[in-house]
Amino acid sequence: MGERVRHPIFARVYDRLSAKAEDAGQDAHRRQLLSGLRGRVIEVGAGNGLNFRHYPAAVRRVVAIEPEDYLHRRATEAAKAATAAIDVVRGTADQLPVEDESFDAGVASLVLCSVPDQARALAELHRVIRPGGELRFYEHVRADERRLARLQDVIVPVWRLLAGGCHPNRDTAQAIEAAGFVIEELRRFDFRPTLVELPATPRVLGVARRP
Repeated sequence: MGERVRHPIFARVYDRLSAKAEDAGQDAHRRQLLSGLRGRVIEVGAGNGLNFRHYPAAVRRVVAIEPEDYLHRRATEAAKAATAAIDVVRGTADQLPVEDESFDAGVASLVLCSVPDQARALAELHRVIRPGGELRFYEHVRADERRLARLQDVIVPVWRLLAGGCHPNRDTAQAIEAAGFVIEELRRFDFRPTLVELPATPRVLGVARRP
């Protein structure tokens, strides 16, 4: 069955807020994130499955990892309507239930902020992506602007409780490189679909490769 995680209130709030974010432009971010992928793909922290409809036809199969009960059910529903063949699997990012070097690409989408141990999660992605394979990432990260960065630092204890373990102040691009990936493309931008998401405004979207 795989490991289960329960954030019942956050999961339902996220499900509603994510729909608004898609309408505000996040749908386009997801399309860019997944454009050009092919072969076997592992998606870590699939949430409610909003990426699924954007996987291109060249993707042979997606293994989508999601441990939270409510979001797992939502992702399973989304997988049925997707063009790509998608298996929604229980598991956690720090112990992926798959074999070494068994995927052509990995996808991390708005999840590396909330994993308990970011370095371990990235080490797991490095383990399961084949040499030469890609890591596609779309994450909110630590701000370059000092005042917002200070706010992110201060708000972490409360934000984690309200937002399913999210740390809005992580330098995820640096962590990706520290895990042994080489970042080939990186775009930084601000995106705030609702005022309540101010601490999560700075985003990165990019492609890294396992050498």
